[in-house]
Amino acid sequence: PEPRPRRIGAERAAALVEILLCSGLPTQLLLIGVLSAFGMSFQGTDGGLNPQFVFTLSLLDAVLVVGLVIVLLRAHHESVREILIGRVRVWREVLLGIWMVPAIFMVVVAVLVVIRLYVPALHNVPRNPFEDMLQNHIDAAIFAVVVMIAGGVREEVQRAFIVHRFEQYLGGGVAGVVIWSAIFGLGHWEQGRDAAIATALLGAIWGVLYLRRRSIIAPVISHAGFNLTQVLNHALR
Repeated sequence: PEPRPRRIGAERAAALVEILLCSGLPTQLLLIGVLSAFGMSFQGTDGGLNPQFVFTLSLLDAVLVVGLVIVLLRAHHESVREILIGRVRVWREVLLGIWMVPAIFMVVVAVLVVIRLYVPALHNVPRNPFEDMLQNHIDAAIFAVVVMIAGGVREEVQRAFIVHRFEQYLGGGVAGVVIWSAIFGLGHWEQGRDAAIATALLGAIWGVLYLRRRSIIAPVISHAGFNLTQVLNHALR
């Protein structure tokens, strides 16, 4: 039989590769190249983000990442339902996710208020660049769908898979939550340093929730609900 240290090293390397594949970076780079080849521009005529490009990229990336997670789990003979849905009562998880939406909002508001009171330099982006894409109600409606699928579904499937791999091979589920939450926050850096910190905290909350419940249902509902509320709040101003 193969020496165990070597086998463990190979398993850890494979887990890191799988995490990188499902991180969104390779799939988004691929899609950006494909969309650009079809003549779609990342920037709009006003120099800002092109809503059609961002919407298309986000939805296609959600399909690719979720598909990759399913393929990789099945390649290891792991149950997709067991890892992602768990052995829970779905209706209870849905209710928990709905209940968490206002709680999540209060956490974000509290964090941002504290940052702006005591470390105002972290509020370095006065206006979220994604808000400029919502020029009308049609843009808002499309964006609402995008943030629920690409945010609520894709990011929680991705987070559960990555935390699961950390738990198996890379130092435990808590380490996975901490590391991926930091990366999750950095992924929102263009929205401001304060937003990145708040987002990292949200990622940690959803990651811990997955570890405790062993199901993505409540994180998906609360994440999608939080994103949807943000879009509606901006659209109704």
